[in-house]
Amino acid sequence: MKTKTLLSAFCSLALVGLAGALYINNDTSADDIADNRITAAQASPADPAAIARGAYVSIQGDCVACHSVPSGKPFAGGYGLKTPFGVIYSTNITPDVKTGIGNWTERDFFRAVRHGKHKNGQFLYPAMPYNAYVRMSDNDLQDLWAYIRSLQPIEQTTPTNTLGFPYDIRLAMLGWNLLFFDNATLEVDPSRSEQWNRGRYLVDGAGHCASCHTPKNLLGADTGRYLQGADVAGIHAPEITGDPYRGIGAWSVEQLQQYLKTGTNHQAVASGTMGEVVEFSTQHLSNQDLAAIAHYLKSLPGSQATPPEVLAASTPVMRRGGEVYEHNCMACHNVAGEGIDGMVSGFADNSGIRASSHTNLISTVLIGSRAVITEHNPTGAGMPSFDWKLNDADIAAVLTYVRNSWGNAASEVKAQDVAGARERLGVQSPMQSGF
Repeated sequence: MKTKTLLSAFCSLALVGLAGALYINNDTSADDIADNRITAAQASPADPAAIARGAYVSIQGDCVACHSVPSGKPFAGGYGLKTPFGVIYSTNITPDVKTGIGNWTERDFFRAVRHGKHKNGQFLYPAMPYNAYVRMSDNDLQDLWAYIRSLQPIEQTTPTNTLGFPYDIRLAMLGWNLLFFDNATLEVDPSRSEQWNRGRYLVDGAGHCASCHTPKNLLGADTGRYLQGADVAGIHAPEITGDPYRGIGAWSVEQLQQYLKTGTNHQAVASGTMGEVVEFSTQHLSNQDLAAIAHYLKSLPGSQATPPEVLAASTPVMRRGGEVYEHNCMACHNVAGEGIDGMVSGFADNSGIRASSHTNLISTVLIGSRAVITEHNPTGAGMPSFDWKLNDADIAAVLTYVRNSWGNAASEVKAQDVAGARERLGVQSPMQSGF
């Protein structure tokens, strides 16, 4: 009898705890500050200063990149985000009454952005990074709302997501939020400088950097390895902490700021997904905000990875890689991997080259790359593809060579890794063996 009583009490406490957690997790009272009467379509024009501030907040959040398709109408949605669970399409966030958010109020907007709640009550998928946007301030969201409702309404229906069962059950997001959504604002750390706090606010809030750069668990939630690099949608988002081996600790604040502003610096060239971030977001941020981001990121200890032993230059794979490099890479990347400042990536002492994943390196050699074009770097130099020329063993050898030369030390790239990437990318086999 006593055992049953204790068990019943334990279960009751567990249920009370679960109910409390659900309440706290789903508490949207912070959004009550927003107006809930006037819709976007009904609202009179906002203060031009608020619209301008909101446009800048939109740039911080890179909203246009996700809510637009390439060469499509801005903010009209339709961009397909590939996830391990299927494709999730971004929505139309123009003030169109029929297909956009013209019937939404400011409070509807707040709850969607900060709490992942649609106007109709449905849960949003965290592909919309509300778990980061919850950190954003009331003022920034009010300005963002002023900007969004000032946009030209565009009628464009969003494609249907292709999520399979059970990931297509939106109610399951209630459990996901309970487990992984930290429903809390970002408090200022009084022990840190104003610049550091501003950088953290931009990185963890509107910038939602963790969405790509923090490793995910099997359910797509962030792990505890904050900003320590992650594989996302077939690419590797590298570590962006102050760790000198795999992060950006060896870069100065000015070099990191230059990369975010121009897409290039002494060592790296932005392309692909990061190129889009630079194109649509970071190049347009103020120098003060870029410096704050750089200052904050460099303050993070990161993975503190221990470098492996460098492969000896006398090993067969290193000798072969050196030969491939001399015949195919040296003309642009130079004799000692110096690259060309602002145009061609430098390999020497490069944390991106020795990243834990070599996915990006293999893909770049196979299909080539095109640097982002920015206001301050309009050249946008490109690298040709080598899928047609180099076989899998030669690509593996040259990447192993680069990852273990000029101050680098990293694991060997295998021919089967290249073969797998070749199949996944659907690129051609080399016309002949060797280089």
